[in-house]
Amino acid sequence: MKRKTQWLLAGGAVIVLGSAWASTAYAAGDPMETVNNFSNFIFGLIRAVGMIILGFGIVQIGLSLKSHDPSQRANGFLTLAGGIIITFTKEILALIAG
Repeated sequence: MKRKTQWLLAGGAVIVLGSAWASTAYAAGDPMETVNNFSNFIFGLIRAVGMIILGFGIVQIGLSLKSHDPSQRANGFLTLAGGIIITFTKEILALIAG
């Protein structure tokens, strides 16, 4: 019975995901507007990941200050710097592109 239930759940998931991917996507009037909206969405996701890494770096620095661990402090600052770079990726690319 358990194996049959697993197959039914897997089949249901395939049907739901297949119908979601098979739906027609209509673009807005201007194709560049669609590309820009997608670009903004992707950069928003990248910014969210950067903020999570930034927060983790701050926590790691705080824990290293409490435990007096210099290697953890160095890793915390590297994580913090990486989080800042990832968070501001769109602005950095705009600066480079001019």
